[in-house]
Amino acid sequence: MFARSAFRAAQPLKRNLLSRTYATEPSKGGSSNTLLYGLGAAAVAGGGYYYFASSGKGADSVSAKAKEAVSGPPKKAFTGGDQGFISLLLKDVQVVNHNTKKFIFHLPEDDMVSGLVVASALLTKYQYEGQKPVIRPYTPISDEDAKGYIELIVKKYPNGPMSTHLHDMTPGQRLEFKGPIPKYPWAPNKHEHIALIAGGTGITPMYQLARTIFKNPDDKTKVTLVFGNVSEEDILLKREFEDLENTYPNRFRAFYVLDNPPKEWTGGKGFINKDLLKTVLPEPNSGNIKIFVCGPPGMYKAISGTKVSPTDQGELSGILKELGYSKDQVYKF
Repeated sequence: MFARSAFRAAQPLKRNLLSRTYATEPSKGGSSNTLLYGLGAAAVAGGGYYYFASSGKGADSVSAKAKEAVSGPPKKAFTGGDQGFISLLLKDVQVVNHNTKKFIFHLPEDDMVSGLVVASALLTKYQYEGQKPVIRPYTPISDEDAKGYIELIVKKYPNGPMSTHLHDMTPGQRLEFKGPIPKYPWAPNKHEHIALIAGGTGITPMYQLARTIFKNPDDKTKVTLVFGNVSEEDILLKREFEDLENTYPNRFRAFYVLDNPPKEWTGGKGFINKDLLKTVLPEPNSGNIKIFVCGPPGMYKAISGTKVSPTDQGELSGILKELGYSKDQVYKF
């Protein structure tokens, strides 16, 4: 089994390896988990296409460090604490799929970085006239070292006030942001092997974490991704994850599960279930491991149990508890 031994190299771009049906509960009349993967993700994303090719990384890193040694570290747009909300200008909007757009916001100064750490998110705020402010968290997918901008990927939800407002925005308008909101503090080689279990837009903090690991040549962490969606076009950042698989075949593997797969689909079908996780996750007693979970409420309930609050992870339950993992081995975004 994949996660029970060393990572094995595989054919490029052919990662939908499990063809049986995966379901944590019976399907009811077709698209049983359209809402499951469509609603309530813990943090939504941002980010354009990031190239993970190893060539040039060392030189770029040395050059950046040399410049920083001369001029000092770049200014941070978001410093947390009592800073309050900052108004950012929307530079560009790009359509990703039928209900998702990418938004590029300009930081206050061209040479600023966001100030985010891994893993962390930003709060967005908008107030409709005569109503209370709407505040929602999003995880940018643009690199933390990127200067002058941040990128978000936002899926529009029925009756979602912030996602609707964002999808109605046009370049030249502004939105308020605050942060960073710290999540799980990462350091190189903090764990030997991590697993990322995501549903729908819950992929965004997972991408932030994976990108950080693989852009650092000193970080040798192995990563397994299990990603559930409604349809193939709903798989966000798939090209970026395919780049990771091709560049690091012995350290990164991805498994996709679809509720409404096309006829030619060879990956998982239905829900992320116990059989799949037992097969691909590192074993509970296999060393220094960590399991991360992010997705809609129904997925949390089935896989790990829900959080009590942003500061209280709650008790571990669901599939991960049944498989023998401890509360300390699981983090819920």
